[in-house]
Amino acid sequence: MAYPDNQGHFGQYGGRYAPETLMAVLTELEKEFTRIRKNPAFNKEFSLYLQEYAGRPSNLYHAKRLSAHLKTLNVYLKREDLLHTGAHKINNTLGQILVARRMGKTRIIAETGAGQHGVATATVCALFGLKCVIYMGREDLHRQALNVLRMKLLGADVRPVDSGSKTLKDAMNEAVRDWVAHPEDTFYIIGSVAGFHPYPLMVREFQAVIGKEARRQFLAKERRLPDFLVACVGGGSNAMGLFHAFYGDSKVQMIGVEAAGHGLASGAHSATLMKGRVGVLHGSKSMLLQNADGQVQIAHSIAAGLDYPGVGPEHAYYKETGRARYVAVDDKSAVQALKMLARLEGIIPALETAHAIAYLNTLAKQVKKSSSVIVCLSGRGDKDMNQLAALI
Repeated sequence: MAYPDNQGHFGQYGGRYAPETLMAVLTELEKEFTRIRKNPAFNKEFSLYLQEYAGRPSNLYHAKRLSAHLKTLNVYLKREDLLHTGAHKINNTLGQILVARRMGKTRIIAETGAGQHGVATATVCALFGLKCVIYMGREDLHRQALNVLRMKLLGADVRPVDSGSKTLKDAMNEAVRDWVAHPEDTFYIIGSVAGFHPYPLMVREFQAVIGKEARRQFLAKERRLPDFLVACVGGGSNAMGLFHAFYGDSKVQMIGVEAAGHGLASGAHSATLMKGRVGVLHGSKSMLLQNADGQVQIAHSIAAGLDYPGVGPEHAYYKETGRARYVAVDDKSAVQALKMLARLEGIIPALETAHAIAYLNTLAKQVKKSSSVIVCLSGRGDKDMNQLAALI
């Protein structure tokens, strides 16, 4: 299994690049997480909430009509879309809120793009009666109006961000500024395997339940391991959640699908691992989209949750070491894949997830007959209906 060193590095990636104000807070968080991650009482409580509140285990569904359509792929969908709040994000927010309570924090902040992490954060804050502030780019507020309403109904203070591209990167910037100003009582629930150490590890550990379940479920159904794992990658939490349990299974190929936006040649994309360079963003060293002067570039994706110019450091490590490969799917193909899954299986995926579904068309042409694949169906498409109405 891949674990970071004592400074939080996966190879050259990761680390803790933080303002002095936050160093003591992050050190305290690292000590607390190290202490509780193997604590039986904590893990029992976490597991109980995952089961009785979030609705785990999620199903591993054999998509027979989609498999027949693709001909060479036997497709299984890990149904994270069936969880409470409609996506995998609830796994991580439940874990982090339990950490926050043990640390005596009374105020929770978070960033969100697609809104699913914001909804999941607002949900657990309502569950435990804690104050909740969600930062969201103005562009994403418009794209994800339904999730904004859900967050407000749950009692969250949703704060628009009008700087930069007005998307996920800028929301994260504002959340960090808030945390710097209020370190004593505030806990920052980061939504992906990115950010300052120990967040990439902590989020990975809370999302690893996806892969642990999928591995066990697939073995029970097929008596062997899958040939491929496929998941969309923005920051990369759903993908890392699926991949981690299979890290030591060298014959299982892992494929992360980034957002090609209007096309890789257009410059309007979010394909960080395919087109980025090494740099530091939001507290860790990883791959990021930047110009020749090192300025972070504006990312683009039709999917708000993939619209981010960076990526989790462990994904950068997976790419560098060859443990996973990364590809990209454009906006148009993602929308077509969303329609395909809806009409073949009666499942409307989130636009983020639709990128992973779209890549199956390419993979099916590359593999031999009877190859098997698990796709992380990271979220459902309810949140994207207003956006899709203008496209379809």
